Amino acid sequence: MSLGEQTAALELADSSVNTVEPFVRRALKNLRVACTVNGKLDGKLLDDHQLGCYELAFCTAELGAARELCSYARKLGDVDHVATDTALAFTAEAVGSVLQRLVTRAADLGLDVVEVSALYGATAIRNMSARYGSAEFLAGIGTAVTERGSSRLPSLLSEDKEMVRDMFARFGADVVAPLAEEIHRKDLDIPDDILSQAAELGCFGISIPERFGGLQPDDHDDSLGMIVVTEELSKASLGAAGSLITRPEIAAKALLQGGTPAQQETWLPQIASGEKLCAIAITEPNYGSDVASLGLRATPVDGGWVLNGSKTWCTFAGKASLLLTMARTESDSALGHKGLSLFLVEKPPASGHEFSHRQPGGGVIQGKAIATLGYRGMHSYDVFFEDYFVPADRLIGEENGRGKGFYFTMAGFSGGRIQTAARATGVMQAAFEKALSYSRERKVFGSPVGDYQLTRVKLGRIMATLTASRQFSYAVARMMDDGAGQMEASLVKLFSCRAAEWVTREAMQIHGGMGYAEETAVSRYFVDARVLSIFEGAEETLALKVIARNLVSNA
Repeated sequence: MSLGEQTAALELADSSVNTVEPFVRRALKNLRVACTVNGKLDGKLLDDHQLGCYELAFCTAELGAARELCSYARKLGDVDHVATDTALAFTAEAVGSVLQRLVTRAADLGLDVVEVSALYGATAIRNMSARYGSAEFLAGIGTAVTERGSSRLPSLLSEDKEMVRDMFARFGADVVAPLAEEIHRKDLDIPDDILSQAAELGCFGISIPERFGGLQPDDHDDSLGMIVVTEELSKASLGAAGSLITRPEIAAKALLQGGTPAQQETWLPQIASGEKLCAIAITEPNYGSDVASLGLRATPVDGGWVLNGSKTWCTFAGKASLLLTMARTESDSALGHKGLSLFLVEKPPASGHEFSHRQPGGGVIQGKAIATLGYRGMHSYDVFFEDYFVPADRLIGEENGRGKGFYFTMAGFSGGRIQTAARATGVMQAAFEKALSYSRERKVFGSPVGDYQLTRVKLGRIMATLTASRQFSYAVARMMDDGAGQMEASLVKLFSCRAAEWVTREAMQIHGGMGYAEETAVSRYFVDARVLSIFEGAEETLALKVIARNLVSNA
């Protein structure tokens, strides 16, 4: 494809997106009208349209991914024709997916099903589907990737970012990957060999400014650097390395947002160096993602506070010596999220699946690991507090921070969401590499699995989806570094985490029976990927309460 042909093809891709996108916007406007009372969006009415909201969130995410992938292909020019091909193939499928969602839910969204169905005959959409959604075109991408033996496209990262990526890729390949299978199968703790070397590389200080001993520049955020590192760690192992950055990133953002100067000077250097390993205690058994209803009680006492209650899904709480804990400090339950505060809770680090610590004054913290399908190594715990004393200076912001804990976590939550998208990309990359290698080696009916059209179509579609996830993540990271991108961080998480489930399934399928065997890494990737749509904001909560509410409000 010449540069001129490439330009024309990408313009066609844009035209297909522009043809269907107005109908998404129209559906959002229809929901806004239906759910507005006295000029304000009514949450209960919006809940009556949950399915439509859910589908529109995915429509927006898929179209956003397509736009970013086409933008990437333009920037790359004719350096690598596979990049353009993946952008065209992905856009053809994304537009088809969005159109199908709109047709199926037309009545719920206030759309005319006949008018929406007529879009299948629109010139741009028809040509995109015929030219770039065909089996021949998709298989061609798979063939190109198979023949050159490379599963990565040019990143367009700066030289500095490529150096960082290479450094953590080597760490992942040399230190993490050789231990990953044993950690997963035996449900072991992350070994100190991984933790100590990660600390030496500055892993825990990725999101902490240099003035506090971290790697982030003092004068600007570096979300892009964070997700580049996260992707490589997750490629090596989601459970043993991919989440090492997440908890310190959330804790650091909370301290930078609301901590006193003394708190920042005390805690950020310890977090950056890995001296204090972090866990996050937000979720509670009865409330899940409904943060505003949390009930862990913090009661003021002489010199500080005592905590009573429980948390769940506290990942890494055993090995951690510092728990960023959200508790209700205000007695008026009607305050909702405005009655929540954040505490830095210290405890001794503990190995294994259970821990218990009693303070000299009698307060107790104890935890028990939750048995999980995948994502092993980090361990997620149920944690119980009984009259557990926390000094007054461990309340983030001290007295000025009372009732502001929810707000202090918001920046960290956004960072955690885009980081989870990067984790998804890393898992997809690992699965793709194994699938590509196996397809070239394994013979069925006398020929390598990779010689068959269906396998090459699968490889082509995986390549397109993986590249879309990566470039969408990069684009949102740049937005966040410019002070924007909060809602887009939720969109890219929604898209990438669902994509990881599909990609790891297809990689397992290419392996056939061996894909179901624990001795094959793709079985681990498959079960690990399943958690991605649940943590850092469950898919449904993210789609309905964050993305759709934002889209409908601004329609």
